[in-house]
Amino acid sequence: MHVACSEFFMKIAVLHAYPPEPDGLSIQGNLLYRGLKELGVDAMPCHYSPSFQKQWVFDAFKPDVAIGVGCWTYTPDIIHSPENHGVIPVPWFVADGWVANYHDAINRLPLVFTTSNWVTDTYKRDGVDVKNFRALPIGFDAQEMRPIPKTDPKIIKLREMLGVQPHEKMILTIGGDVTSKGAQEMFHALAEVDKDFKDWKYVLKYWDCESAEIHGQEEDVLIDKLGLDRGKIQYLSGAFSHDFMPYLLSACDIYAAPSRLEGFGMIQMEAEACGIPVISINVGGPVDTIVHGKTGFLARVANQIELTEEWAYESMGFEADHKIKFDEPKVFAYRADTTELAKYTLQLLTDDNLREEMGRNAREHTMANFQYQDVARKALKLIEENIKL
Repeated sequence: MHVACSEFFMKIAVLHAYPPEPDGLSIQGNLLYRGLKELGVDAMPCHYSPSFQKQWVFDAFKPDVAIGVGCWTYTPDIIHSPENHGVIPVPWFVADGWVANYHDAINRLPLVFTTSNWVTDTYKRDGVDVKNFRALPIGFDAQEMRPIPKTDPKIIKLREMLGVQPHEKMILTIGGDVTSKGAQEMFHALAEVDKDFKDWKYVLKYWDCESAEIHGQEEDVLIDKLGLDRGKIQYLSGAFSHDFMPYLLSACDIYAAPSRLEGFGMIQMEAEACGIPVISINVGGPVDTIVHGKTGFLARVANQIELTEEWAYESMGFEADHKIKFDEPKVFAYRADTTELAKYTLQLLTDDNLREEMGRNAREHTMANFQYQDVARKALKLIEENIKL
């Protein structure tokens, strides 16, 4: 349904990985574009990287504003490029560890979106003036990301293919590499859970990438060290289409991702949208998306990984690769408390009523706060309030 925006005359380009791919940043941008179009906004999508099409969008479509999805390292493509064409850039920043460069370019912008309050705090920590930063969550399509009953034949077949027996409970973690999503902490937790509850299966979905290979070796050693039954652990790799994800998410009983560094947690939010309770960590983006004790559980932070120096590269906009020493140590990652993870996991595995109640709450929570149409509406309101042409 199109909603007229009679008082909104700006043209908006949405710069993201386009055409849509089964990737978080691409989905994030595409849903914003769809939401803007459905609100009646004159909007056009385009890939953020330099191209003939991007040049045409700027010269022929002539947008007033370009919303660009990415982290601060995308500054040449989502800030400098629009500015060079007389277009006002509004980056929609995700987290990327630390902000090493482009402070002046970011500071002069009239409006910057971030995916969570924690992302804003990260930029502030690293010396960026965040007075014009506004948190804008990632949206989801309620018709696509939806609860599918465990009795659905497709879900039954999916669980069967994953080796999950009807009486077993399935725990799921998805990530580029699953260690970054807290899989190693979950292995420790499951070693404790297994003492009291045996009927679980842990499914881990990862992308084929270097970090997954490196961490996969660590996970392999850890599984043996903890004495976990490998028959209870199932790995999946490769790229899955986004319309398959509600089936995979609905097939599980618990979604677990106590991420080591999470600027939003799109799949965690999508799991909630599918009526699945989520176990995560009480820091970063999950604090904005999960209601502890109602839609899932947030385990406390057990420890932090701090660095006193780090490499800065030419790809970050510097003239040469070099090391930067920090005046104060920077937190680069977190570790969830495995005792709490074990407690929450065991609660959800053994209490069917609690799991179902939290799943219903999770769906209601996402419907009230993260539908892509509402995200687009909020983006428009923030642009109208902060940008004057």
